[in-house]
Amino acid sequence: MPVLSRKAYLFGGEDPGAFAEGLSSLKGEWTFVPVRTPEDVRQSLRHGPVALGMVCLEKKETQNAFRFLSALSDTCIRWIALLGPGLAEQRDILHQVREHCIDFHRFPLDTQRLRIILGHAHGMARLSCLEPRFSDSRDHVAESDMVGSSPSMMECFRSIRKIAGTDACVLITGESGTGKELVARAIHERSKRSSGPFITLNCGAIPSNLIQSELFGYEKGAFTGAHSRKIGHIEAANHGTIMLDEIGDMPFELQVNLLRVLQFGKIQRVGSSAEIPVDVRIIAATHIDLEKACREGRFREDLYYRLHVLRVSLPPLRDRGADISLLARYFCKRFSAEYGATSKPFSAEALEVIQAYSWPGNVRELINKIKSAVLMSEGPLIEPRDLQLENIPHPAKKSGKTLREIREITERETLRETLQKFENNVSRTARELGVTRTTLYDLLKKHKLF
Repeated sequence: MPVLSRKAYLFGGEDPGAFAEGLSSLKGEWTFVPVRTPEDVRQSLRHGPVALGMVCLEKKETQNAFRFLSALSDTCIRWIALLGPGLAEQRDILHQVREHCIDFHRFPLDTQRLRIILGHAHGMARLSCLEPRFSDSRDHVAESDMVGSSPSMMECFRSIRKIAGTDACVLITGESGTGKELVARAIHERSKRSSGPFITLNCGAIPSNLIQSELFGYEKGAFTGAHSRKIGHIEAANHGTIMLDEIGDMPFELQVNLLRVLQFGKIQRVGSSAEIPVDVRIIAATHIDLEKACREGRFREDLYYRLHVLRVSLPPLRDRGADISLLARYFCKRFSAEYGATSKPFSAEALEVIQAYSWPGNVRELINKIKSAVLMSEGPLIEPRDLQLENIPHPAKKSGKTLREIREITERETLRETLQKFENNVSRTARELGVTRTTLYDLLKKHKLF
């Protein structure tokens, strides 16, 4: 497999050559290639793959820069924007930066921060430009308790294998109960950090006045009750991975402290001014819309960009088709063995109910219902009554349509609504739905929406 060189294109500014000279302190680690046109880039790519590019945005030349980036959208290059004075405060500019670039940095240049950004971006670009390191030809795949064969879950498994080979930050999104911690653990266990600790912290489950000391630790005497030094979760995860669940619930005033960890790889315990270096991968998870939280001033936009280097979007259970009954059977066998109960099959009626139910609590709710059914069922089969589900729908009987027809209609309407939401932007629509652009194009053709 070819190896991507540590080379980066430079575009923008009055003099790209002078732009390159301004990065002289990084020249021992990176080769910078000034370019003026998309054709310059394409000519260079004929001589070998290049992972990264940096584009300098100045007030008078922003639209020219965005046209340049649009012309190269079909390449695997990942772009970093360097924002001139005042541009970071302009929402329309930041919106376009988000469309074209994976990260940004403000002038004046901070070499250490830029070095970290380049390293993360290089790892991300390797995923797009080169073949994945893991392959699996099975029709059914399971990562621990992550069981599934639906297109959305197969895409999730592929993402886990690709992402595990990097050391970049990961943002996992999905409704509560969809299995975000399982994804984080699977990424950790496949990564080079697998021999290190895997630490989880639910930011929404800790009182706001305690979360700083839980994250960063504290020194003896830092506050009333601090009778001895305590190591925080981030420090405890050194050389491993920390999963910050419900990151959207982190207090706004504390988010800047986490940002510093991502930028500089250092922490400060509460009650101390000493900086402690840490080597930790951060995986964040949330069920809320962080972009909306940024717009509403509840979440730092710069922190969002740092966390959103790589993303895994988990579908709700109701959208996973045949995976629902597959999961039900899997957990039935597992709990039967675990509790020494007789392994019973589901009746046809029970499977129909399981498939038709909306599962608002997702996989977590399914697990609890199947566990209860395994323990409490008295007959030779698990029946609908053993599942203890309320307001069970019977869509096929009410509408005269089969479950397959109902799923087809739902899929088509979801595609149509999401396309309208993002004004026919294919990239954003694919990202929102948690599928690749290729998969999205196939779905659009299938439903004649393309």
